[in-house]
Amino acid sequence: MAVLQYPIATEKALNMVETRNTIIYIVNLSADKKTITDEFEKTFNVKVDYVNTLISPENQKKAYIRLKPEYPASDIAKKLKLV
Repeated sequence: MAVLQYPIATEKALNMVETRNTIIYIVNLSADKKTITDEFEKTFNVKVDYVNTLISPENQKKAYIRLKPEYPASDIAKKLKLV
C-alpha cells in the first residue's frame, strides 16, 4: 500500500503552506516518520526538515511535512494543484 495517500486542501492547510512551509498529507496508518520523509523526498525531489504525525478521530494518519527553507512548499502545492 502507498505511504502517501493524498494532500489536505483545507483553508488551514493552505495557510500552513504559506506561513510554515508545511504540507499536510494523509498517509498510511502503519507508516513511520522516516518512511514518510523518504517517500516524500523521493516523490517530490525536495529535502524535508521534519515530520509530525497524528491519528485523527476518523482513524486517519495525518503527516505535517515541513520542508527545508530552500524548498518552498508553495511549489509543491502548485504541483498538487492545491492553489
